[in-house]
Amino acid sequence: MLTITQLHKSYSTPQGSLPVLAGVDLCLEQGQSLALMGESGSGKSTLLHLVAGLDQVDSGHIDFNGQRLDGLDERQLATWRRTGIGLIFQQFNLISSLTVADNLAFQARLAGRHDPVWATELAERLGLSALLGRYPEQLSGGQQQRLALGRALAPRPALLLADEPTGNLDEHTSAQVLDLLLQLQADTGCSLLMVTHSPAIAARLQRQVVLHAGRVKDE
Repeated sequence: MLTITQLHKSYSTPQGSLPVLAGVDLCLEQGQSLALMGESGSGKSTLLHLVAGLDQVDSGHIDFNGQRLDGLDERQLATWRRTGIGLIFQQFNLISSLTVADNLAFQARLAGRHDPVWATELAERLGLSALLGRYPEQLSGGQQQRLALGRALAPRPALLLADEPTGNLDEHTSAQVLDLLLQLQADTGCSLLMVTHSPAIAARLQRQVVLHAGRVKDE
C-alpha cells in the first residue's frame, strides 16, 4: 500500500546541509498499524510530513497504491491531503470559530465525502454527541483530541498519519484516546502510521520500527 524507497531529506543550516533522512526504506500494508520510534531529532516527523505532502523529498520514492507521491505538483498534493489521508497532530489544530459538529465535518466536506450518518456514528463513538454545539475552547484536552481524531476519520481515508497524537494528554486520557483510535482504525480498514516516543503505545500497534542515523530498522 505505502512503499518508501531510499528516501533522503536534508535541511540547510548556517553550518551547512543537515541530513535528516539518509535512505529510508519502509513498507506499510493495507489495514496495518505501524509505530515509528526514535530519539528526538531523528526525523520521525519529517518522514510523516513527506508522506503527507507537506514537504518535498530530496531524492527517493514514496508510492501509495501505485501512485508516485514524490512527483506530484502542489495542486495534486493538495488533493492528496484532502482525500487520501487523515492527519492527527499532538497540537489539536481545531478551528476555534467552528462548533464541534462543524469541526467534525470539516475534512469530509473538503474531500467531498461528508456522510451525516457516519458523522453521527463517529460523534457517538467518540463521546461527543452531547457537545456538538460547543466550541473547541469549551472542551477538555481529551475531548479536543477525540474531535481531531473524528475529523481525520470522517472522510474515511485510506491512510491515517498521527504525530504523537496523545503527547499532550495525561496517562489515563491518553489510553482512552488510543483505544478509540485503534478501534476506529480497525473498523474502517485504514492503515495507520504513528510517530510516538512511548514504547507502551508503540506496543499496541501491529509493527514497531525505529528511525536511527537516518534509516529505519525493525524492532
